[in-house]
Amino acid sequence: MDFDYVVMPAVILVVALLLIWFCIRRMRAISTKDYRPWRKHAERAVLSFLVLLASLLGSSSSLNAIKLYRFRSANPPPGSFYSVDGRKMRINCTGAGSPAIVLEAGSGGDGLVWGGVQPVLSQTTRVCSYDRAGLGWSEPRPGTRDADIIAGELHELLHQAKVTGPVILMGHSVAGLYIRDYASHYPTEVAGIVFVDSVLPSLSRNTGTNVPLIMTIAMRPVFILGVPRLTGACSHPKPGFDASTGILQREDVCHTEYGTCLAELEGRDRSDQQTLNTGPYGDLPVLILSHDPGQRSVVSDQSQEELKKLSARSRRIIAKASGHYIMFDRPDVIEREVPLFVEQIRGTAPWAAAFGSTSAE
Repeated sequence: MDFDYVVMPAVILVVALLLIWFCIRRMRAISTKDYRPWRKHAERAVLSFLVLLASLLGSSSSLNAIKLYRFRSANPPPGSFYSVDGRKMRINCTGAGSPAIVLEAGSGGDGLVWGGVQPVLSQTTRVCSYDRAGLGWSEPRPGTRDADIIAGELHELLHQAKVTGPVILMGHSVAGLYIRDYASHYPTEVAGIVFVDSVLPSLSRNTGTNVPLIMTIAMRPVFILGVPRLTGACSHPKPGFDASTGILQREDVCHTEYGTCLAELEGRDRSDQQTLNTGPYGDLPVLILSHDPGQRSVVSDQSQEELKKLSARSRRIIAKASGHYIMFDRPDVIEREVPLFVEQIRGTAPWAAAFGSTSAE
């Protein structure tokens, strides 16, 4: 059962109804009390405000829960479900060819974030996006989430889905830690790595201290109460998505699983320690796609240069005018460079730039 978007809205609705009932009873009782007029007016004003607030919160969270339930019942996601350690996980593989590309989303994201670029990449090879446990349509798992656990689950999921042979791992943001962990645990099963504005272990350790607190206090209740839906956030899909994926992605905005986000953030220190000494990976091909230094991002330009040290066959490309989400801001860079990277690994295209180089597009 979905705790944030089924259980909590039900609890909020019950509490809201009880509060409304109490306030109405109290307002009726005030008229029989021998209070001064100013006190009666003041108390009625406070009680009326509480009734209005309870009505708004109860109806907003309930409406959001009902819309999410009806939408998800009528619009199943693309892909297939497999059992990993007794819990369902979703993976969506399209296209054909090898090496396959496995897409790993950043914090709070699921496989749908790649919906704009996956169709184009699938014209070159097999491409698989998936939902980590507790995100998207994959069932949640109890406890803290760290890189070792996430990499192990992905490995089992790929086995279940029969994604065989060495794969190209492509990870955005914090997923850079997860794919590094995977490459270290299963080196013979990795043909290449693509970092999409990915974090370094030291960066996450230095900047992640207050994020769980902020998310717990502010963001999780905001989404449970359905505030993003009230502001229209569920009505504007990202550009570049096809019609069906765009509809799913649009509604997915109002179903952010902050419980799982928090679990991954709580496991961040362990993920840092698990990946701090990963690499270098010898001559494993590594492609680094980075934000424009003039745009906002959670990673530094220096950290992107550091990623080049992970392989003797690495190169970095800066996506001009792009922020942290290159797949949204500059999908054309991904759609051009990643298929070329696949062909270069296959040996059907020459390496166009010197290893260790940095260029901008």
